[in-house]
Amino acid sequence: MADLDRRTFLSTALASLGLAAMNGGRLVALAQGTAPIKPYRIDIHHHFGPAVWVAEVKGRPLLQPANTTWTPAKSIEDMDRGGVAASVISITNPGLWFGDKAVTTRLARACNEYAAKLVMDQPKRFGFFAAMPLPDVDATLKEIGYAYDTLKAEGVGLFTSYGDTWLGNPTYRPVMEELNRRNAVVHVHPTAANCCRDLNYAPGVGPGSMEYGTDTTRAITGICFSGDATRFPNIRWIWSHAGGTMPFLAGRIDGASGNFKAQMPNGLINELKKFYYDVAGAANPGAIASLQKLVNPDKIMFGTDFPPGGTSQAVARALRELKMFSESELRLVERDNATKLLPRLISS
Repeated sequence: MADLDRRTFLSTALASLGLAAMNGGRLVALAQGTAPIKPYRIDIHHHFGPAVWVAEVKGRPLLQPANTTWTPAKSIEDMDRGGVAASVISITNPGLWFGDKAVTTRLARACNEYAAKLVMDQPKRFGFFAAMPLPDVDATLKEIGYAYDTLKAEGVGLFTSYGDTWLGNPTYRPVMEELNRRNAVVHVHPTAANCCRDLNYAPGVGPGSMEYGTDTTRAITGICFSGDATRFPNIRWIWSHAGGTMPFLAGRIDGASGNFKAQMPNGLINELKKFYYDVAGAANPGAIASLQKLVNPDKIMFGTDFPPGGTSQAVARALRELKMFSESELRLVERDNATKLLPRLISS
């Protein structure tokens, strides 16, 4: 009887552990007798792919298959497994601009209305960075107004470049003026500019491996050296992937700052320290070490690049295994920096 009771107990315990494993990863080891951990992370770099966008981008360069099969349920499942309370969703590559202004404007509106509806349905789990129909400046100004005033977006999502123009181009100054007026949070995702998508420096190496980080550095350089960073101080910039190659190259690029005193009175490094940087695709020793030399933990944010970039669970684990952040610093990175910028997410 004792053996039977022991077998019954073990079977029940194992079944309970199985349920815990299936319960979105929220439960910690039952053997420790601890309570479920409430998800608290904020994923600032999380992608969505509404059907209208997928239909338009299928077959285009830079599209990753994982983005064509996205669903809200997949996002929530990943968030639950990784202890993520809320994700701020945005459109990723290949973006919205394919040479037709009317198509881009229609697509941006459709994506934003879809995102707003998802946030309305799941207000504690999602926020969104509104997609913009750049390089059409007039359409972008209208979409900024609609995104903020009607859809109540958390902020705006931009790409590092459009065709062969980068952020910092004077053509986009009216957009920067409006974003500055609205104290906008702007999340910038990298892409590969027309000039550099098909460079044959290493066959089989796609743009995402190196070009995205390089284009991020170009865009940051454009924002700073054009004077937009100092001209529009109310814009809160978040740069993807730990700022690309900028943290590593900052000292070298800063060497040109002496010729741009009007645009950057205090030099490049001073401007870079004002920005925020997410860790999507950058939770590795080299990227984090360079970033920590540039900014303090209060400027570093948790991001996953889900669905193609990895799971929230894997990113959270990688950050801890680096042993480069204290627990208090991790709290800033994983949650508090995001809720400071986006107060609506405090209740998530």
